[in-house]
Amino acid sequence: MRLLARTLRGLEDVAAREIDEFGFGRVEHSRHREVWFTTDRPDPRLSDLRTVDDLFLLAEVIEGVGHTKTDLARLVDAARASDSNELLWCRSRCGGPPPTTSVDVAASFLGKRNYNRYDIEDAVGTELAEAVGLPYYSRREGSAPPEGSSSFRVTIEGTQAVLALRIRDRPLHRRRYKQASTPGTLHPPMAAAMALLAGASPGDTMLDPCCGTGTILIEAADLGLGTRLLGVDHDRNALEAATANAALMGTAATWLLADAGRLPVDSGRVDRIVSNPPWNRQVPAHGSLTAHPDRFFTEIRRILSATGQAVLLLHDVEEQCSVAKASGLQVHDIRRLSLFGTHPSVVTFTR
Repeated sequence: MRLLARTLRGLEDVAAREIDEFGFGRVEHSRHREVWFTTDRPDPRLSDLRTVDDLFLLAEVIEGVGHTKTDLARLVDAARASDSNELLWCRSRCGGPPPTTSVDVAASFLGKRNYNRYDIEDAVGTELAEAVGLPYYSRREGSAPPEGSSSFRVTIEGTQAVLALRIRDRPLHRRRYKQASTPGTLHPPMAAAMALLAGASPGDTMLDPCCGTGTILIEAADLGLGTRLLGVDHDRNALEAATANAALMGTAATWLLADAGRLPVDSGRVDRIVSNPPWNRQVPAHGSLTAHPDRFFTEIRRILSATGQAVLLLHDVEEQCSVAKASGLQVHDIRRLSLFGTHPSVVTFTR
């Protein structure tokens, strides 16, 4: 069985690593925001993937798709050739929803074309809906499909197109534990990828000094890294939300109300620090960081163990790396991302 995992741009190799190392399947190859892999049999455990945004059954790969409207016929032919009923059966074996009420299609492509996403969606969706005897729901008017719809996806990169069927009833990035939230909360697959990039070992202590609603630490626990988890935040409401979210997942963590510039942790005691610092973007800096933002890096340097690593999501990368170096940290790796219209970087620091 062939599958397609969608992820954030810049995290394709991290998603591939999770698929390989955690035994979800055998990776074929990656392309823009996608990882293709195979597995021997349908398995509901596939929905446990943490670093991917969504997961699909790969139905058809179409070569030679050009930029003119006549090329839409190639996509329609592929939709006609696919066995939609077989796909729906496989989806149910993978833990997907029961029989559905309609069909919808989401499309995306790279580069300029003489057709738009809605042209693709309507052409393919009409054919697929007819094949399974269900109504087609178009996204052209901007409204979301009804609940219970079978969601297909078409992506085109270069001259290669893919037709795939979503396995679950909603994207994997919509975590059920995120019942409580605050501004600036981190995208869960991004949080999981950062926790994985930290390279923690069982028994290590992992700290998030700006933990907010606890997303990073909850994702780390869900990856099964076996670390001791410590979350710190200046906002009591955020910590209450983190406690509630962690309880829904059965995550064991310690939550402390404290200033990220004056962490209540002994020097050299933390093995991994993973965090999305505020830096006055969605969330303003508070406490000592308001007047002295460099204290964030000074504290990281102080509490990291000799072999420790800090994995941080940064926006003004050159400026913040310069401050970090002045605080005694070394830049180990910089990974540039595309995150909802912004282009931050995940930076790994060592002492």
